[in-house]
Amino acid sequence: MRLTSFTDYTLRTLLHLGSNRDRLVTIQEIADLHGISKNHLTKVVHELGRNGVVETVRGRNGGFRLNHEPQDINVGAVVRMAESDFYMAECFNPEGTPCGLTKACRLKGVLKDATSAYLAELDRHTLADLLPEPAPKEQPVTLHRTLAA
Repeated sequence: MRLTSFTDYTLRTLLHLGSNRDRLVTIQEIADLHGISKNHLTKVVHELGRNGVVETVRGRNGGFRLNHEPQDINVGAVVRMAESDFYMAECFNPEGTPCGLTKACRLKGVLKDATSAYLAELDRHTLADLLPEPAPKEQPVTLHRTLAA
């Protein structure tokens, strides 16, 4: 199975937002970072905003940011939102050409199970699982004085 570029850009955008929670991010910033079309990315951000995953801030100093904590954003739900379908073969498409093997073919069942397993694995993860671990904060040095008796 291969994700569409729309889904790929959706996940990249969320990863960047999750790594930059302390500020607003711009479409231009992400487009430059990944060398992708600003117009295509605008559609991605619009869809994420429409679905409530990101909050958009208009204006001169505007941008966008996550609307939820990374641990509350399920990867499987995001992929389902971004992908238009999960037709592994033409026989999955109800509007596709009928297959002459339908009555005897077991491939469709195997592919359906594989797709279900794929989505189940994505459902096990959140955006937080995909983000790098934060650097450990240094512990303050505690000095112990010995008292003269």
